Amino acid sequence: MLLFFFLNFAPLFSSSSFLTSLSFLCKMTLLSSDQSPSCHVFKSCLPFLFVALLFQFQTGFSALIMSLKNHPGHPQHRRPMFQTNQSTCALFVGTWVRDDSYPLYQYSNCPIIDAEFNCQLYGRPDSDYLKYRWQPLNCVLPRFDGLVFLSKMRGKNVMFVGDSLGRNQWESLICMISASTPKMQTQMIRGDPLSTFRFLEYGLSISFYRAPYLVDIDVVQGTRILKLEGIDENGNAWRMADVLVFNTGHWWTHKGSLKGWDLIESGGKYYKDMDRLVAMEKGLRTWSNWVDTYVDRTRTRVFFQSISPTHYDPSEWGTGATATVTKNCYGETAPMTGTTYPGTYPDQMRVVDEVIREMHVPTYLLDITMLSELRKDGHPSIYSGDLSPTQRANPDRTADCSHWCLPGLPDTWNQLFYTVLFY
Repeated sequence: MLLFFFLNFAPLFSSSSFLTSLSFLCKMTLLSSDQSPSCHVFKSCLPFLFVALLFQFQTGFSALIMSLKNHPGHPQHRRPMFQTNQSTCALFVGTWVRDDSYPLYQYSNCPIIDAEFNCQLYGRPDSDYLKYRWQPLNCVLPRFDGLVFLSKMRGKNVMFVGDSLGRNQWESLICMISASTPKMQTQMIRGDPLSTFRFLEYGLSISFYRAPYLVDIDVVQGTRILKLEGIDENGNAWRMADVLVFNTGHWWTHKGSLKGWDLIESGGKYYKDMDRLVAMEKGLRTWSNWVDTYVDRTRTRVFFQSISPTHYDPSEWGTGATATVTKNCYGETAPMTGTTYPGTYPDQMRVVDEVIREMHVPTYLLDITMLSELRKDGHPSIYSGDLSPTQRANPDRTADCSHWCLPGLPDTWNQLFYTVLFY
């Protein structure tokens, strides 16, 4: 019975051609097991099969364990096991390691960085947060090469669509490419909702389209209406892109003066409010239907950036005295150690995963949530050009623990994006 399990289920644990071939060989020898030479061959191959199977099982099991977050007593916050991405490398399971060859560029050489992300320019005194590299558990990420990106994407249009976290990543990618070609002629066209940066020699356009909910918002007599089943206005601007990178999340939770709408329209009815997860799921299903209907999978690749975490609650990562010193990410200068984060995993990711798994057009989930949760040190905090001196003097109330410094964490998001796109 044990032999039958090894021979028939080994291929399920690995896509390796070696393991598959070995399993097939052993099956063939077993069919003639009444002949002693065949038995000898089978006995010889079984140890190799066992070692290969053990290695693959250990790797997959480790990745599974590291990708789960178990909060005793709060099963609703357990991190789901994502099935969206199939890869021999668990890109998004790993740890942060010190690497003094980072960052990949200097803020002073990338003038397109918005003030709210430009932490070094606006007085952040520490720089160790720039010296960390993401290390997956079972592979090594290729180092980002801007010239490779340009050559492979010649004549293409890459578009980031979403909220300010998408803009964070868009600006990061421009800086990373520009660092490899500092004298290349470029062009920036800023607008709302569409901004585009062009590398003219290569005919490459990298755009950001602001759509924090992805679905449309109509303004009728001064009233902002979030249309959970409407996306045509936004979607028309996305059709010609060769690569689409979507994100949404934070704006679905905003309340009071921070929310971006006055009424929600769904199913022909208007609501002053509704369960925000329900609203987000409705909006995402409208988005997924648009992708399945209008994206040509033979020419356009689609990515979805998972939820970017915030760090406003130090009790999630600190204990005892540490948790009482600060009320948010202000003063944090180093990432969490290890491979898991003790805080709450965003419930929104369950919705994202369910929607993406049901799509017909292949959509790659850039699952940056866990690795970003470990980077409590990566936010602008009070070192943002959007804050006044008075606001900076009150970090408990004004620290930005939502966006990310540039250079900084979004560079890793783009290194992962680069890896998936080209390798």
